[in-house]
Amino acid sequence: MTKEEYDIFYNELLKAEKVPTKDFERVVHFEGCLPIEEMASRGYETLVFGPMSPKGLKHHISKDVYAIVQLRKETKEGEALSLVGFQTKLTYKEQVRVFRLIPCLRNAVFSRLGSMHRNTFLQSNKLLRSTLELRKNPNILFAGQITGVEGYSASAATGIIAGINAWLKLEGKEPITPPKTTMLGALLDYISSKEGELQPMNPVFGLLPDIEAPKKHKKLLKAYRALFDMKKFIEHHKIHD
Repeated sequence: MTKEEYDIFYNELLKAEKVPTKDFERVVHFEGCLPIEEMASRGYETLVFGPMSPKGLKHHISKDVYAIVQLRKETKEGEALSLVGFQTKLTYKEQVRVFRLIPCLRNAVFSRLGSMHRNTFLQSNKLLRSTLELRKNPNILFAGQITGVEGYSASAATGIIAGINAWLKLEGKEPITPPKTTMLGALLDYISSKEGELQPMNPVFGLLPDIEAPKKHKKLLKAYRALFDMKKFIEHHKIHD
């Protein structure tokens, strides 16, 4: 999109009608998955530094390009495509109107339009131990997105830990938690101990304890430390058996 095309799209996006919030709904958006119109409301260039950023494509495209749209293949043949980063609460009618302002979508056939979904999750920092046991009744364990973790990998990983701990408890043994220096251990520590109100959290490097190293090497060294400590944890508890 040229700057002129983006300008039209941006202004119409801000004016577009949204699905009204019901009286009983309390809307708190997850920062890692904001509706496109919510991002746009934060400033003219927010989208250009977010899901519509042309960064990394400048040497492949015209210098006139100000913003881009990513289309992801949903079928092997590429007959169905989805817009990347375009979560939205716009009404269906407005989605068709506004998204057709994107040049490549002027004649698009929309087979499925966007809808917001609600994530239900516990305030795990007040209810759960880092072992995923319910504090008031340790015989109950929780796992997955309901614990306040975000993403498939994190949800699956909490399921593995909850399963291991359920088995350990049946064997009369103490439940376990990976070290905080591992991503899973840091995530479990975060959701079970964060002060204040808990919001869903992805696995991110910021959760891992700091490490003494030059800034440009920190992430790599944190990753190596996490892998090493997880390997020791698995061997110590004979989880691979």
